[in-house]
Amino acid sequence: MEELLALLKERGLTIGSCESLTAGLFTSQLAAVSGASAVLKGGIVTYQTAVKEQVVGVDHHVIAQDGVISASCAVEMARKAKELLACDICVSFTGNAGPDVMEGKPVGRVYCAIAYQERVHTYELQLSGSRNEIRMQAVMRMNAELIRLIQK
Repeated sequence: MEELLALLKERGLTIGSCESLTAGLFTSQLAAVSGASAVLKGGIVTYQTAVKEQVVGVDHHVIAQDGVISASCAVEMARKAKELLACDICVSFTGNAGPDVMEGKPVGRVYCAIAYQERVHTYELQLSGSRNEIRMQAVMRMNAELIRLIQK
């Protein structure tokens, strides 16, 4: 997270998050690094579907058609939260950390999105481990993807 924070500062970029399965873990990990306030705008935890729709503005039709564990939901979360938080980059996390299959998606299926510049990049992951291991793996994977995107 230190590298991401340094890169954001160097480029003069701000970041935010919209987190479901990670429940604020990404934001917490970034905020644990000294100086995060220079770039971190905030994070929105949308653990329940109603919060995704009513607070962030995720389109109900997207959820009805594809479910909350989907790339399209992750895209909506990242795009809408980027607007709400008025940040340069927004990352979203949604998925199934277990213990059971949800929406026909296996444990460990995670969808993330990064809204940056005029694009939204999506990621479908199949992770393994305990609930908290899956959540941390998702956070660390998006940390790496954010660094890669910003360095392009």
